[in-house]
Amino acid sequence: MKKLLAVSLTAALLMGMSALAAGCGTGSGGNAENGTLSVYNWGEYISDGSDGTLDSIAEIEKRLGCSIVYDLYSTNEEMFTKIQSGAVDYDVIIPSDYMVSRMIEADMLEKLDFANIPNAENLMEQFKKPDYDPAGEYSVAYTWGTVGLIYNTTMVEEAPDSWNALWDERYARKVFMFSNSRDAFGIALKLLGYSQNTTDEAQIREAADLLKQQKSVLQAYVMDEIFDKMEIGEGAVAPYYAGDAVTMISENPDLAYVLPKEGSNVFIDAMCIPKGTANKELAEKFINEMCSTDVGLANIEKICYSTPLQNVFDALDDEIKGNPIIYPDDATLSICESFINLPDETNTLIQDLWNEIIAE
Repeated sequence: MKKLLAVSLTAALLMGMSALAAGCGTGSGGNAENGTLSVYNWGEYISDGSDGTLDSIAEIEKRLGCSIVYDLYSTNEEMFTKIQSGAVDYDVIIPSDYMVSRMIEADMLEKLDFANIPNAENLMEQFKKPDYDPAGEYSVAYTWGTVGLIYNTTMVEEAPDSWNALWDERYARKVFMFSNSRDAFGIALKLLGYSQNTTDEAQIREAADLLKQQKSVLQAYVMDEIFDKMEIGEGAVAPYYAGDAVTMISENPDLAYVLPKEGSNVFIDAMCIPKGTANKELAEKFINEMCSTDVGLANIEKICYSTPLQNVFDALDDEIKGNPIIYPDDATLSICESFINLPDETNTLIQDLWNEIIAE
């Protein structure tokens, strides 16, 4: 979900090399007495020590006496495919709500031992047993937020208030769209007046037709590339996640964010442990440290997403708490819905239609 630039990837690779060295007794974890932990997360989704911020990975390595290999992905579907294939092994992953539910259903996650995660008690009540994990056994919420439009105020003729801005011919070749199927179909379905979680084949095919029509105004399908493109003024309008919109606006004050009148997605990303990990207790302790006040605060201040942790929220500056992009009011949230895990046949239909769209 989140910002991944070439420099970030380079930094991640260097971090991974450093972590491997730490496993030999030379890293920030001293003699790395507890071994090596592998973490799979979205790009630019943690405080990394830049700009004088806390380096959360280095700090947790020190606290747990372990080394951490930290890898990045750009979509839930990418992460799911790699974990499901068994080609890679990770101890901690951070999928979004609907993907947590899908992985629970597929028996791909471990139940958590909350004796090792006492800081999970800091979760606000609404995040303790969410719909995607109704017993609160498999996940600990990390962040939440909304999806909306990021637009360049100097390039649009009027401030957009609808998803139809992404189909506006006035901005041809200055429009960007998500390059993942669930977000793209979610936007098209909302514009058509349907639920983002519909299983109605006719509605889904109607959304696919709308997405095909959009191609005539698109410059590109993007995920993390959106940062560079919007910050330097290459695009007029694009959909993206609220926390990242705040980051982009801080880099380019000509940018603004709006949640369209048709409604949108409100998401939660959560920390989970894949089935079969050899480092379950250590992974739980990592999650616990991510929920500590200092690490949690550093992460939220760096990535600009909304926190589900009361201890972290209480420590935030009033300016951040009062930012309506990060913490939208109840009226705004009332027109949003969360993605749910769809039936396999619906997921297959959406993915097949998406493959046709991007191949044309």
